[in-house]
Amino acid sequence: MKKIKPTYLGAVALVVGISPLANAQDRQDTIIVSSPGPVRTADELVGNATSMDRESIIDHLSGTLGDTLDRQPGVSSTFFGAGASRPVLRGLGAERVLVLTNGIGTIDVSATSPDHQVMADGLDAQRIEILRGPAALAYGGQAIGGIVNVIDGLIVETIPSDPATLDLYGAYNSQNDGEELSARTQFTAGNFVFTGIATTREFEDYDIPTFAESDAFRRLEEQEHHEEDEDDHDEEHDHEDEHDLHSEAIGTVENSFLDTSQLSAGVSWIGSNTFWGVGIRHQDSKYGIPGHSHEEHGEEDHDHEEEDHDDELHEDELHEEEMPFIDMEQTRYDFRGGIKFESNFLTELIATASYADYEHVEFEAPGIAGTSFSSEGFESRVELGHEWKGINGAWGLQVIDKELASKGEEAFITPTRQNAIGVFLYETKDWENGFGLEGGLRVDDIEYDNDIMGSAKFDLASGSLGLHQHWESGWFIGTQLSYTQRAPNESELFARGPHLATSQYEVGDASLEKETGLNFEGTVRWQNDIFEIGVSAFHTDFTDFIFLSPSTIVVEGETVSEVDELAVNGFMQEDATFSGGEIYTSLEVEDGILGANWSLNANVDYVDGQLDEGGNVPYLPPLTFNAGSHARWGGLKLGAELTIAAEQNNQGAAQLPTEGYTLVNLSSSYDLPVFNSDSKKAEIFLKVNNVGDEEIRYSTSVLKDVIPAPGRNIRVGFRLSM
Repeated sequence: MKKIKPTYLGAVALVVGISPLANAQDRQDTIIVSSPGPVRTADELVGNATSMDRESIIDHLSGTLGDTLDRQPGVSSTFFGAGASRPVLRGLGAERVLVLTNGIGTIDVSATSPDHQVMADGLDAQRIEILRGPAALAYGGQAIGGIVNVIDGLIVETIPSDPATLDLYGAYNSQNDGEELSARTQFTAGNFVFTGIATTREFEDYDIPTFAESDAFRRLEEQEHHEEDEDDHDEEHDHEDEHDLHSEAIGTVENSFLDTSQLSAGVSWIGSNTFWGVGIRHQDSKYGIPGHSHEEHGEEDHDHEEEDHDDELHEDELHEEEMPFIDMEQTRYDFRGGIKFESNFLTELIATASYADYEHVEFEAPGIAGTSFSSEGFESRVELGHEWKGINGAWGLQVIDKELASKGEEAFITPTRQNAIGVFLYETKDWENGFGLEGGLRVDDIEYDNDIMGSAKFDLASGSLGLHQHWESGWFIGTQLSYTQRAPNESELFARGPHLATSQYEVGDASLEKETGLNFEGTVRWQNDIFEIGVSAFHTDFTDFIFLSPSTIVVEGETVSEVDELAVNGFMQEDATFSGGEIYTSLEVEDGILGANWSLNANVDYVDGQLDEGGNVPYLPPLTFNAGSHARWGGLKLGAELTIAAEQNNQGAAQLPTEGYTLVNLSSSYDLPVFNSDSKKAEIFLKVNNVGDEEIRYSTSVLKDVIPAPGRNIRVGFRLSM
């Protein structure tokens, strides 16, 4: 069993025995709109729900969605440099965490590979919700780990209180010489509300405090180097030159730039009991794929005569190493409408539909286009709310029709079309004594049609039941049991080819069965007007859990574990068990120590994943402690954040251990009094992230041993709302 250092015992003690310095978000006022059925607040849900408002998003804003959410309880990131990352919820990511934009899938290819950017990054978001538990299952088996819903407010449902608003944000980041800007405007004309959003982000290569490669990785390279055949001196000498070239990468992560922009517009018509709206978004993004060179993994002729042909030519090839990058764009059209009924049974009807056209090209070098990926699809969702004898809920229908295609020498997924239809119901019932029930059922029919491998069809059924008890004293106890089935995605079924972003030759399996999870979760929390503490624990038994692991394939009659110097990794199934939980707490005190309004919040999260036949589930986050404290004197606000991540020694097969780290962030902001009023606010801020310039590597990242997270960053900026 992994030992827990005294530091972490102290961290847990801090969470449990938090002192009255502080303040946090009042959860009982936090409405979770992602939950189907009646309007409910976070404290009414059995599952752990989190909501970040615009101010919190700006405070933690990073270049990617996963990094922005990284400090939330039970959330980590697949960190892939500055350009791409997805959130990981309780050790589950990619195809098991559903990322939504205003309740509809992002219709991109981010779940197929960690180097693919998700088409939602938070820069334009008004709110981000994280939902787990029975309510999340209304979104299907792909939400077995939970959902992350990015809400931009492009289509509004009620007339705003202000006839016209403007929100501007801008910041400069020192560690990548990066600039980010966003502008949002909204105005009302009669029953119509018009919204426009523009964002841009431009980052150069980011700075790091140490070598790009981890100590463990460099030791492994050195060991492999010494084990080479000493009889071939020339070949050994060449490899030594190449090793020295890469191991000396220090101070900056080459090819880690990011350049992205988005333009959005929406119009809504709002009546007394109905609304409808349309929106359009266009996003362009270009970013480097750090830690990789296509030339490093290309086909090579190992004949000694060619190896020794020209030492000078070999040196030139090393210095002309290609720097791959991705150039992507997406255009998305949204429609959303609703009507409220004045009846004794039906309450409202909400319909949402989105169409998106996505494409990205992976360039091997400027002007040299390589593999391209495209995703074009339509997704719609209809929810019919109802109330009968105290039972509130929603019936729903969801339809997905999309096509994924890739072209080029490194296209590891052949064209695949997906058609899916799902129906669900979600019901809640609360009694006056504080006891309540919630639960849902969902069935899905999913069919994939691949141009090469043929078709695969899956019939899925999922269900959940939760019960809870509220007390007027502030106590809440809840428990839920859920049974979830998930269909394999396109990569898991049909991948076959070189995937240079992960330095693997990926092999899918068209015969994979559906994945089944039986989850039990319990929650205990207590809160009053200023204080909250909660504990959530979970245990999930997976049948036929799908994961990527070292494998072999047959090439020209020979069984091999490498193809073109890329390790073969295949998708396989095995029963697995996940268990863990979170402890979280927050407190608010006005006119506290030093005459300030204080806020303090803290959380600890842990997850363990074991394969039933032995071994660890790969890419799991470590035991992590987060704490934050902020003090406000009028318009001045000062804050500090602390993250302590333990070592991750329970790594998956063919992985190296990941060192722990301690991260300290400091922040300050000032509200300019000349602008401050009920309708206006102007804020300038200065933040220093990673104050100690620590080496930080995420165990959830496939690049953890070849690139670390950014070093110290000074971020200065402003926000204007009027």
